[in-house]
Amino acid sequence: MIKYFTDKFGNHAFKLESTNGNTLLESISYNNKTDLEQVAANLTILVTKPLLFERKTNYKGEFLFMLKDDQGKVVGNSKLYTSEAGMENGIKNLRNIVVPNTTSTP
Repeated sequence: MIKYFTDKFGNHAFKLESTNGNTLLESISYNNKTDLEQVAANLTILVTKPLLFERKTNYKGEFLFMLKDDQGKVVGNSKLYTSEAGMENGIKNLRNIVVPNTTSTP
C-alpha cells in the first residue's frame, strides 16, 4: 500500500507499507508533487530490476537497501533490518506488493 504525505517543510514523499503496516520503502522528498507521482508510477518497472537495489550495512551492523532509478538516483530507502535475510525478505515483500506474483531474484 502506498501512502502519500507532505513533510513539515512542504515537500512531498510516499511510503510503501506491507499489509501489516510495516514501512518497506520511504521515498526521498520531492519539492514538486508531479515528480513524486512520476516516480511512484514507475515503481512497477524499478522493482523488477535487481541492479537498482543497493544493499548496505551501517556502522551498527544493521542492514538496509536503497532503490534507485535508471540514472542511479536514489528513489527511496528501506527501514533498518537486524539481519541480511530480513533485508532480502523486505526486498521480496516490496516487489510482491508493487508487482504481485513477482518472481524475486536477488
